[in-house]
Amino acid sequence: MDRTPPLSSDIALPEGYRLEAFEVLGSTNDEAFVRARAGDPGGLWIVAAEQSQGRGRHGRAWTSRPGNFYGSLLLRAPCAAAVSPQLGFVAGVALHEAVQAITGLGRDRLALKWPNDLLLDGAKLAGILVEGSTLIETGELAIVIGFGVNLAHHPADTPYRATNCAEAGFGITPMQLLAALSRSAAAALARWNRGQGFPGIRQEWLSRAGGVGEMIIVRRPEGDRRGLFRDLDAHGRLLLDSDGVLLAIQAGDVFLPGLARSVHAPASEQMNAEQGTAPPQVASCSPSPLDTHQRPDDDRGEQRTN
Repeated sequence: MDRTPPLSSDIALPEGYRLEAFEVLGSTNDEAFVRARAGDPGGLWIVAAEQSQGRGRHGRAWTSRPGNFYGSLLLRAPCAAAVSPQLGFVAGVALHEAVQAITGLGRDRLALKWPNDLLLDGAKLAGILVEGSTLIETGELAIVIGFGVNLAHHPADTPYRATNCAEAGFGITPMQLLAALSRSAAAALARWNRGQGFPGIRQEWLSRAGGVGEMIIVRRPEGDRRGLFRDLDAHGRLLLDSDGVLLAIQAGDVFLPGLARSVHAPASEQMNAEQGTAPPQVASCSPSPLDTHQRPDDDRGEQRTN
């Protein structure tokens, strides 16, 4: 049985931010949206020692045993809806900074994976889920940024390798991570400045990212794409050079060399293609800008951003 310290609300947060800590919640993201509908002004961290209904992107189940970090930050009217997808990159930079500050690990071991993962030694350490809702009462945009970080343990049956901080030799409690993450998130949001500072955030994210300049696979519902990860565009879309065509991809699962488990990845997906050098043409693949999900209370008059 896991023996972890109880969560506490008695930690210092940056000015303008608040914390509510729970032993068990269905989902920290869901609780944050409940607070938004009730009129919370935002800047609220919701953390739980355990989640009974945790999820990742596209509604995938997220293993939520005690000992790991499960937390969500509620932002009220943080920006125009059109630029809200940028918040995933803001969150990624903040999470990388927080884990790096605690562990002292360099960027050779700690890397971001597009669009929403943090890797340690090439294995998944954390995931980010950004969700948005337009509140019918005010017409304001509520954004919730959810973080799940493997501090004490990690799932075994995943499409790609996973790891945790304890396995790597770092004993970190959820509250220790929150203290660092709340500071780095506040600082990153200030630099981002409601979207005006995204060019700088984009560069920060790229400098921490894995796979840039390498052959990757992007898995999407309509099929897989293999190509060279060239860059991010001004909107945060992944620029993939696929057989001389530069695709601007807005959503998908990225598989880096050596990251995919062979049991989940067909042999046809092994990344041994030559890197092309011909000038690429430009095309666009643009699914919805924010990860959204069908919530059981969608009939309460809220509109999901699309």
